[in-house]
Amino acid sequence: MPTIPELFQMMPDRYRTGVLTGNRSYYFSVGPHKYTVEMTPDALMVHSGKRDGEADVVLKTTEKLFLRMVIDGKMPGPLDIARGRIKTNDVSGLRALKSLFDFSH
Repeated sequence: MPTIPELFQMMPDRYRTGVLTGNRSYYFSVGPHKYTVEMTPDALMVHSGKRDGEADVVLKTTEKLFLRMVIDGKMPGPLDIARGRIKTNDVSGLRALKSLFDFSH
């Protein structure tokens, strides 16, 4: 299982181009790790830390839950949200994560 920094380094190569029809930005706060990911239909760029401006989708969670979401495609359950293990401003944008990346190889 990759570390969180390794996972973000892998994202550009695992990004599924053509899935998005427009631009989208994500801000991830995963444990102590902070990243902004900017996506277009054709490319993805990962930036360390928070960028200026508001991200379309904000996700704050634990390292364990994030790895399960991205690597295994398992979305958090209602208990994870109720207990505050995961916070987001856009549930549908969060669900889209599993379709945007291919971490099966």
